[in-house]
Amino acid sequence: QVQLVESGGGLVQAGGSLRLSCAASGRTVSSYAMGWFRQAPGKEREFVAAISGSSNRILYADSVKGRFTISRDNAKATVYLQMNGLKPEDTAVYYCATRGAGTTTADHLYDYWGQGTQVTVSS
Repeated sequence: QVQLVESGGGLVQAGGSLRLSCAASGRTVSSYAMGWFRQAPGKEREFVAAISGSSNRILYADSVKGRFTISRDNAKATVYLQMNGLKPEDTAVYYCATRGAGTTTADHLYDYWGQGTQVTVSS
């Protein structure tokens, strides 16, 4: 079992920045892919970014490319999502997820999920 705990969400004005963190415990996840997803009210959960265990493969949704950066620190078993240039449409609950295989944008292929952290961007 893997437990994931997200942190770093909050309220920010449009154009601002936030850094989300996701700490993993329970099992070594250094070889696991890690992903960030988000779900806005009334909408389906959508892919944001994913990173492989060695950080040599990174994926981004087109909507966040150039503004968000995913990274990880395997020594700390933590993955980060640096969000710059935030827009009101980025408002959502952000979830961290992991799987014991390669990166993918498909949420149903991730095995473990965190509880989520709220990000609200005001205009």
